[in-house]
Amino acid sequence: MEEDDEEARALLEGGPNEAGRGAPAVSAVPGALPALCDPSRLAHRLLVLLLMCFLGFGSYFCYDNPAALQTQVKRDMQVNTTRFMLLYAWYSWPNVVLCFFGGFLIDRVFGIRWGTIIFSCFVCIGQVIFALGGIFNAFWLMEFGRFVFGIGGESLAVAQNTYAVSWFKGKELNLVFGLQLSMARIGSTVNMNLMGWLYSKVEASLGSAGHTTLGVTLMIGGITCILSLICALVLAYLDQRAERILHKAQGKTGEVIKLTDVKDFSLPLWLIFIICVCYYVAVFPFIGLGKVFFIEKFGFSSQAASAINSVVYVISAPMSPIFGFLVDKTGKNIIWVFCAVVTTLAAHVMLAFTLWNPWIAMCLLGLAYSLLACALWPMVAFVVPEHQLGTAYGFMQSIQNLGLAIISIIAGMILDTRGYLFLEVFFIACVSLSLLSVVLLYVVNRARGGNLNYSARQREEIKLSHAE
Repeated sequence: MEEDDEEARALLEGGPNEAGRGAPAVSAVPGALPALCDPSRLAHRLLVLLLMCFLGFGSYFCYDNPAALQTQVKRDMQVNTTRFMLLYAWYSWPNVVLCFFGGFLIDRVFGIRWGTIIFSCFVCIGQVIFALGGIFNAFWLMEFGRFVFGIGGESLAVAQNTYAVSWFKGKELNLVFGLQLSMARIGSTVNMNLMGWLYSKVEASLGSAGHTTLGVTLMIGGITCILSLICALVLAYLDQRAERILHKAQGKTGEVIKLTDVKDFSLPLWLIFIICVCYYVAVFPFIGLGKVFFIEKFGFSSQAASAINSVVYVISAPMSPIFGFLVDKTGKNIIWVFCAVVTTLAAHVMLAFTLWNPWIAMCLLGLAYSLLACALWPMVAFVVPEHQLGTAYGFMQSIQNLGLAIISIIAGMILDTRGYLFLEVFFIACVSLSLLSVVLLYVVNRARGGNLNYSARQREEIKLSHAE
């Protein structure tokens, strides 16, 4: 406690030169803290930002472990595609409910620091159980591990955003969210390109392939989750220290969830929900099954197929902040969403019905995926009152996870019984439904005089007129 008081005096008094009258030149108060240790200085906040970015790295790295090792998991655990896709479904099931309560648990029960640590522990424990399922040749244990992993994964992302809002304000915040998203995509990309190579090294070390090799590979991948847990612990210490020195309030999500608000949701909001679900179920399950698709249809090697499958995340890392800036500056959100959905539809049609180099389609998909996230999610704030935002976003994430859980299972069943062509037709149907919803949203918004497709200048003029 005395050490904290000394740090506070160093920050607030600025060092020995500010000693009171009559005090000797050499004061007992220490000099100002180095910038890296001073919570009010940019250098310290950049250190905190670095920790925030790596806080979610392990979760995003391990989320797509099954996709990176699709061939190995199905072969070593002797499961079909339907059971393989359960590894994704079990991740999504807990988040159908937790999307409503993650913010509440952080705000009212655990607090941001303990909440982050607890959710990081769930991620670590889930990955360890997942790996042990491979080592002991128990697929049910792998499924349980993914369920536990899912309990922590989405809620950890909420905690990450809460820390960001607590430490950064105003225009800084957009850049911080962009950097966090970029780091998440880097984690996914590294996983896609590293895990297959790591499996081959473990196989060479153990002398044969099999469930033990798979489990050991997944356990090594889990080191990234331990890294994220260490970041959570260091962040908790730094945040508590800053609170004592600067009298900074502990971060809160600010979410207020009232399920009774659902009855007041407007038609445009429901259309946004449909666009969200129908779009993402044609992206994430496809990536989960994409590696073998590129091997079988286009004759790529395992490593090359992993590289192509990861290009969506590779593009998303730098392009998400750029598209975010572009949408902020231009407005016209519905038009941008329309462009993203049409581009995604074109990418799936190319993959399904042509033998063109799949790099073209996957690059288009990466651009469209990045653009849609930047244009679609902010639209919720334009159609619901501020006091209903928590409920609206919670509901949107909930039905997104419900859709991903159900469609992951359906996609596996289609692939087992009909093959990749029928699966691609199914994804095209999902994106087409999303496109139809975008058109309906445009018509409804125009008929009601809504602001979803206003330009940035129009929104600024309305804001100024309200201020007057």
